[in-house]
Amino acid sequence: MARRRRGRPIDGVLLLDKPTSISSNDALQKVKRLYFAEKAGHTGALDPLATGMLPICLGEATKFSQFLLDSDKRYRVVAKLGERTNTSDSDGEVVQTREVKVDRGLLERCIAKFRGTTDQIPSMFSALKYQGKPLYEYARKGIEVPRESRKITVFEIELIRFDGNEVEMEVHCSKGTYIRTITDDLGEMLGCGAHVTYLRRVGVSHYPASRMVTLEQLEALMEQAKEQNIEPRELLDPLLLPMDTAVQDLPEVNMNEVMADHVQHGQPVQIAGAPTEGIVRMTMGKERIFLGIAHIDDDGRIAPKRLVVFRHQEAES
Repeated sequence: MARRRRGRPIDGVLLLDKPTSISSNDALQKVKRLYFAEKAGHTGALDPLATGMLPICLGEATKFSQFLLDSDKRYRVVAKLGERTNTSDSDGEVVQTREVKVDRGLLERCIAKFRGTTDQIPSMFSALKYQGKPLYEYARKGIEVPRESRKITVFEIELIRFDGNEVEMEVHCSKGTYIRTITDDLGEMLGCGAHVTYLRRVGVSHYPASRMVTLEQLEALMEQAKEQNIEPRELLDPLLLPMDTAVQDLPEVNMNEVMADHVQHGQPVQIAGAPTEGIVRMTMGKERIFLGIAHIDDDGRIAPKRLVVFRHQEAES
């Protein structure tokens, strides 16, 4: 007897504009309910304070969410100088107040020091795990645990505005970069302390900010569908981006139906002109139907790594 599904098999990527004051997981669950999706996952948590781009993968797209977790990010941040908090943002308690004696020249010189690859120690108020628990759970109990520094790269960090004790910047950085930590470190460089008062993620990988949608917009479409007596999916599903946009930066290997049948059964295949190493995305035919991702094995063959399960295949199995 077939197992009854909880939700519908819908595949794609939604660019949610996460609101402030809710967790990324709460936002994910709201989207999952609105889409009545069988499976969903987000691609890198944003702090409750933070807003902005939170790609949410539905259905088969969840298999490729790691590539978005590993991708570059872009943030807009506002920092308040003169106050240091225990969380490095305005959700925490002020632990130190100092006079602000900063001019634009000093500020720009200090900001420039963050460009490039450096070591960063994650904040105790991050979601990184230590012995199975997020660091912030220890921090809330006043417990500090050892954290290893990690390599991060700041590709760009630009001063947008400097007004009294407020600094606004835009940061383009690698995965795993904590903007709160950069802000706290900047405050210490300047000798006055600083913390984040506003944080917005404006970019993930190549995704355009113009495709973001809010929870309010999704809920309004639900109401519209109800008024028009149509299925909500008719209005909601067109907002989804194709699942292969999560791996768009990988080199493509296009193959015919015969080769595609082999890889869909887990068999490596030889494709002329394919890359000689690394990870690739596989497509089939002129329509470039996305099949999944593969790695190049020691014999130079396309060895399937993660495959899209098409619904008719599932029904036949």
